[in-house]
Formats: sequence, C-alpha cells, structure tokens
Amino acid sequence: MIDEGRGENSLMTDSIHLETLAVRAGQRRSQFGEHAEALYLTSSFVFANAAQAAARFSGDEEGMVYARFSNPTVAMMQDRLAALEGAEACIATASGMAAILSTVMALLKTGDHIVASRSIFGASQQLFGTILPRFGIETSFVAGTGNESFAAAIKDNTRLIFIESPSNPLTEVFDIAALAALARDRGVLLAVDNCFCSPILQRPLSLGADLVIHSATKYLDGQGRVLGGAVCARKELTDEVFKFLRTAGPTISPFNAWVILKGLETLNIRMKAQCENAFDLARRLERNPRVARVFYPWLPSHPQHALARQQQSAGGAIVSFEVKGGRQDAWRVVDNCRLLSITANLGDVKTTITHPASTTHGRISAAARAEAGIGEGLLRVAVGLESVEDIESDLLRGLC
Repeated sequence: MIDEGRGENSLMTDSIHLETLAVRAGQRRSQFGEHAEALYLTSSFVFANAAQAAARFSGDEEGMVYARFSNPTVAMMQDRLAALEGAEACIATASGMAAILSTVMALLKTGDHIVASRSIFGASQQLFGTILPRFGIETSFVAGTGNESFAAAIKDNTRLIFIESPSNPLTEVFDIAALAALARDRGVLLAVDNCFCSPILQRPLSLGADLVIHSATKYLDGQGRVLGGAVCARKELTDEVFKFLRTAGPTISPFNAWVILKGLETLNIRMKAQCENAFDLARRLERNPRVARVFYPWLPSHPQHALARQQQSAGGAIVSFEVKGGRQDAWRVVDNCRLLSITANLGDVKTTITHPASTTHGRISAAARAEAGIGEGLLRVAVGLESVEDIESDLLRGLC
C-alpha cells in the first residue's frame, strides 16, 4: 500500500521554497512508513482480480501496471521534479536524449517543422539534422540569440522551437520570455533544455515556455552515477509524451530514478557552491594572458550578461574558454591536467574538462561548428566542488 494522504506528496505549492521541495516533494510512503524513499525493483504489479487488471490497463483506475511505464519510485522522482520546475506534470525517460526524442515523436508528425538554435548539444544537432528528416520532420537551425532570426525561420508548418539556455558549450543566453511570446503568437510550442541551470537557477515555465527538458544525468543526479532524462510541462503535453513512452519504451529504470531522486535533495546546495567556484574560476581565467576569451554569463564581458542576470539566479557551473593557439594548445591544457577528469560529462561534483570540437560536437560538420562558434581552441570546464585554487592550478599546468 502506498500512502498518498500525507504531507510530502502534497508539497507542490508556490508557498513552499525550492530547498524544501527538493527534499520533500513527491514522497510516498508504504505501509511500512519508511523515512527514505523506497526503491521498488519489480517488473510488474499484481492485481486483486480480473476486473481491477482491466481497469488499470484501460486507465479507468489509477495504479501501477507494468514498470515500463509505471513505478512508485519513478513517480516520486517525477512529482519532485515537477514541483521544482513549477510544472503540472513530469515524465522521466532513460536519458536526456530520450527526453528530447520522446517530446518530438509525441508532439510532431511527418511534415512538421522545428526551429532550433544552432548552439545546442552535438547529439541534439544530430537528432534534429540527421535522424528526424528520415521521418519527414525538418529542422531549421538558427545562429545567434536574436529573436528576429527565430521569427524569420518560422514557417506555416513549424510546430516547435527548441533552445538550450545557457547553451552548450558557449553559455549563450536566450530571452525565454520573448521567445515564448513569439511562440504563442505564431501557434508554436517552445521547449527549453534547462540542463545547465536546473530549476534552482532558472524556471523556464514561469517565463512562458511550454516544455522544460532535462538530462537528469547532469546536475539533477550530481554525482556522475546514472543516466536519466525528464520532460516537464502542462499535463495535456506530458500525457502525449507518456503515450509515446508507454508504447516505445525509452523508460528510466526505478534504480536510476531513485538515485536521481536522492540527488535532488542536495541540488540546491551543490548548485550554489559550484556556481561560486565557476564564477571565481571564470574571473581568474579572464586575467590569464594565454586565454583569448572566457564564456561565462556572470562576467560583464558576456554578450548576454544583463539578460542572464534577469532570468537566472546565478551564472551556472560551466566555464568555457578559448586557448590561444588552437587545437594543439587546447589539447596541451587537457593532457596536462592531473586533477580534472577528462570526460565529456558535466554536472558532477568532480570538475571535468573536454575539448568540444573533438568530443561533444565532433560528429557535426566543421562548418556547423564554425557557425555555432565552436573553435579548435575552445575548452569546456564543468566546475565541481574542489578548491578553486586547485582547479586553477591544474589548468595552469598547460596554460603556462
């Protein structure tokens, strides 16, 4: 028996602070009254009789049916993240890319059109530019952050605008409220990948976005342990995503959902500490003569600095910078690191470093990378919780 009647499961109101929601929202207790959220490892659920089985499968009765699309642990993760994002509902998926794919496959059809920022994750560019066209869904990629470019790219068959804000890896910031107004005016949905900020720093739905997408693998877990994704939106949209997920099966496992659920409890304090470290590191790198440019929204030199201050509560934990000298000199920085982890993942409490042009964005064309501003000298550092002095010292091994 799952107890739906007590406090934690109803903590989804505007009067509760995010710090509390991250720890308490969505919890359901069984008849055993466990304090920590339970991990339900089962492939299926037993029904009292044939009539109940029929009612559960048809949806006439709420309850668990089969773990591909219903599980108490997954439900708790979904409810907690929905509360944090201020969404009516959330659907968890196997990965961040599964969240994007599920959204598109659920809400679009052959003949539809997407407008996407050129400044998005390499795998997202591959999905929109290479895979979806096979199913008759075309994408126009827009360079830069100007709303006029997005407006000009919208066609009669456009159904979705997709952005990352801040973007990966250059931390470009988009005016979410203005794009949301444009989308509403043109009858288009706006989806925002909120991976870099998490709901602790930014809540796109409150700015007018229709959908928020997460790679829960990143900051929501925060420890580099498991894969996961999520789609947060009003229920009429998540219901469509659920229909696709139930049939196609890009589902998160209960174990991964449980790990992310526990990761959410420390999201607030992790994000604040990592943002402080990142801001400090960005300022240090900006003073380094071997660094041509630093990309970080909280720096006054950032092109969208004022906008970032307006719609985010902090600058995030991603610092990208261009090394003078191109790929050879950028790789020297990476190869001389002894503390930082050389990996393309981000959002971990351990600081990571990668060369986007040859890793996260290596599968897209050189022309597309150039249009997105991803040069051969660019490095992306996802700042963790180590001493910022130690992080800087590790980078200086290759920057001297």
